[in-house]
Amino acid sequence: MEKMMGKKMNMMMGKGMMMNNNMMNMMGMDMAMPMTQMNSMMIPRVVMKMEKCENGMKVMCMTKDETAAAMMQNLCSMLSGGMTSMSMMMNGMKMMDCNMMMGMCKFEMGMDGMTMMWTSGDEMMRKMIQNCCDCMMSMMECGCTCVMCMNNTPVCCC
Repeated sequence: MEKMMGKKMNMMMGKGMMMNNNMMNMMGMDMAMPMTQMNSMMIPRVVMKMEKCENGMKVMCMTKDETAAAMMQNLCSMLSGGMTSMSMMMNGMKMMDCNMMMGMCKFEMGMDGMTMMWTSGDEMMRKMIQNCCDCMMSMMECGCTCVMCMNNTPVCCC
C-alpha cells in the first residue's frame, strides 16, 4: 500500500502538481510543515548625503569599505532601469516610503560609491522630488535610517 501511495505521489508531483495538506491527508499521509526561513541579505552600510539640485535631487552614497562599495555598485548595475525607492526606518519600523517614479534616475559610479540624480523637466514633478528630498533629509536628521531599494531589493542603507 505504501509503495502504491508513493508511486501515486511521484506521478502527481512529476506532472507539476503540488500537493497540499488536504491531499496528503486523503492519501493517509501526515505532512509536517517546515518552519519558514527568512530571506536575508547583507546590505552595504554607507554614508548617504542628499541635496536638492536645479531640476530635482542628488543622493551621494559613499563608503570607505571597498567590498561594500563594489557590492552596492554591482547591485545598482544589475537592478537599474526599474523603480527606485527610499524607505525611512525608525527602530525597525517603516516610517515613510518615497517611490522615485516622478523623474529620470541617473547613476554615476565613483571610487568610493555612487551618486544618483532624480530630475524632471516638469515643474510640478521637480517640486515633488525636491519636497521628498526635504522630507527625507529632515527624517534622517531626527534619527531615521534610510534604505535605498531598486526593484524592491535593498541596495544600501545609512
